Amino acid sequence: MVPEQHSRSRVMPANEYRRERWRNQMGWTREIHAGRLDDAAPDAPWDWRLSIAEIERDSDFSAFPGIDRELVLLTGNGVRLRFDDGESHELHPPHDRLRFAGERKVIGELLDGPTHDFNLMWRRNRVRAALWHRPLVGPMVLFADPGTTWVAHLIAGQAQFADDSGLPPMSAGDTAFFDAGSERLRHMIDGGGELLVIRIEPVEGAR
Repeated sequence: MVPEQHSRSRVMPANEYRRERWRNQMGWTREIHAGRLDDAAPDAPWDWRLSIAEIERDSDFSAFPGIDRELVLLTGNGVRLRFDDGESHELHPPHDRLRFAGERKVIGELLDGPTHDFNLMWRRNRVRAALWHRPLVGPMVLFADPGTTWVAHLIAGQAQFADDSGLPPMSAGDTAFFDAGSERLRHMIDGGGELLVIRIEPVEGAR
């Protein structure tokens, strides 16, 4: 039997991501997950979302008012984010990243060929989000406080969990979710590679 503390954790393999057009129809994205604070309201707008954008040509990004976002270069030779206020940032290999407001008008300009980019978005009046890029060299222990959700996206390599977790091993591109619920959650991830680790927590009074 899987222990109760692990019952809200799962691994999503990369081949289960849903591929769809951008909101402005200028590109493609593979949606990993659209999360809500209230799981009982599946038709409500998402409060946070994970996806992988496929940028194949220079194009405008879709606007997301009220949303903050963080973009991480996964593969490719880089992309320049040119904002309409004159600000410009270049994301270079291996994994440069940038956090910005979703209502800002921005054009993505490829530096040298297509890129794939990890895209974390969250509704700023509902949740807070933090993202870290970490090497995975042997065991890593993840503690999730009550009410938080943690995510581990395996950029490269292989990973596995403690035998009592009930979770399958991860390959590059897979994503694991750890929803602490009302109890503190502990998971040990072991392996070799690179991870994006994300913490999602509700803004006070949002639930």
